[in-house]
Amino acid sequence: MIGILCMLLINGSDMNTENDRSEVFKFVGLQEQQMMLVNDGVMGGRSNSDFILQDGKARFTGKLSLENNAGFASVRMLWPYINSPSVDTFNVLRLKVRGDGRVYQFRLKTNQGYDGVAYSYSFKTSENKVQAVSISINDFIPTFRGRSLENMPKLKFSDVQQMGVLIADKKTNEFGIDLLELSLNQ
Repeated sequence: MIGILCMLLINGSDMNTENDRSEVFKFVGLQEQQMMLVNDGVMGGRSNSDFILQDGKARFTGKLSLENNAGFASVRMLWPYINSPSVDTFNVLRLKVRGDGRVYQFRLKTNQGYDGVAYSYSFKTSENKVQAVSISINDFIPTFRGRSLENMPKLKFSDVQQMGVLIADKKTNEFGIDLLELSLNQ
């Protein structure tokens, strides 16, 4: 099943190679069955979110709630480079986003399960401006349920199974971020 989803993901995307220095994936190439919303309702919270593919972008929106000691919303997606060992030649992940001035996390998971370790990187967006966020593979921090972990294996892009975006900035107003493009670079 995962193999079929991976083929759909890569074949449905606008992935290309530019001078062998960059692998580009456009989020609008995702299929509905390749993404999943995970909000704080899993622990009794009341935050909500949506993930919509339209107009050449993937839009993650919603509203955080701090009720019941909660306050996070996230979307998970299949990693577009599953079974691509050549991605280990890259050491920088670059996101092209349009944000709302809030802080988000970009997360990579090396397992296909629902729970588990995520390698996370936090970044602040600029309100209604397209920006490129460059993340060295060494800047991803292994976390589990909001806590940093030590003695974890070094992240390799070829081990990644899932990617995602999470917001948990303790602000109860609406949020929205457009995911435009992801690229792996040297």
